[in-house]
Amino acid sequence: MARAFIFPGQGSQAVGMGKALAENFRQARDVFAEVDEALGQKLSHLMFEGPESDLTLTAYAQPALMAVSLAVTRVLEANAGLDLAKQARYVAGHSLGEYSALAAAGTFSLADTARLLRLRGDAMQKAVPVGEGAMAALLGADYATGVAIAAEAAQGQVCQIANDNGGGQVVASGHKAAVERAMEIAKARGIKRAILLPVSAPFHCALMQPAADAMAEALADVKMVAPCVPLVANVLASPVTDPEDIRRHLVEQVTGTVRWAESIAYMAREGVESFYELGSGKVLSGLVKRIADTATGTAINAPADIDAFAALQK
Repeated sequence: MARAFIFPGQGSQAVGMGKALAENFRQARDVFAEVDEALGQKLSHLMFEGPESDLTLTAYAQPALMAVSLAVTRVLEANAGLDLAKQARYVAGHSLGEYSALAAAGTFSLADTARLLRLRGDAMQKAVPVGEGAMAALLGADYATGVAIAAEAAQGQVCQIANDNGGGQVVASGHKAAVERAMEIAKARGIKRAILLPVSAPFHCALMQPAADAMAEALADVKMVAPCVPLVANVLASPVTDPEDIRRHLVEQVTGTVRWAESIAYMAREGVESFYELGSGKVLSGLVKRIADTATGTAINAPADIDAFAALQK
């Protein structure tokens, strides 16, 4: 049975994330300690105790989510026989989760990944003045419809589809006025719901170009090796293994669409039947069934989940 391991993105953070893992597994404590040291901050304390208002800030949420994903990975490797090189057909991650996937597959060191995500979060937050951008979920729209709505709404401003999450959910991103026009156009076209999202910046659109430039500079200086299994890249919805290609696509991802539905569908067509979401929450595992009805999605983020995965290895 072919497996893929997938890694969550922003929005899956919650106060208390990773705490039970740290209390039960030395490997998790080691990951959190290394991330804290790399950032020069007790990020683990913020993850475990809050406040939520700080944890949701992009510069903290991105490395925190990666830390939990890598803690789960290391615990599974030590206690449940996980070997990505032998057991995974692919890895993939949603937006920042792509960095988690690459760290899990050995492309980046843990410390470098933490520092890259801190920089990425800062750069994305600073790219657009607060109040100028927005994002909205168009519920009941497919990708092609979303693209058409965004194009009609732009009217000389930026309005793009940031995420194609599958299951009838696409997300528009860009100038606030353009996104609001997209919401009205969606309603006029009979789209079920259009909801403004509580985000601090318009991610994955052309307004993020300053952040893309910052990531191009940062990634140019970071050591990268080929992942032990192919990464299904957000901007391609197909696999890549060459470090230079990965570097380029990570930069493109800052302003490009996260083609998540296509990525899951691609892996399912290639024979993946089981998707394991490693990290905080269960958003991605919940989407799997809505995208690929022949596949199953399982979230692993608690000690009981580790035990259940270990039982499958016997």
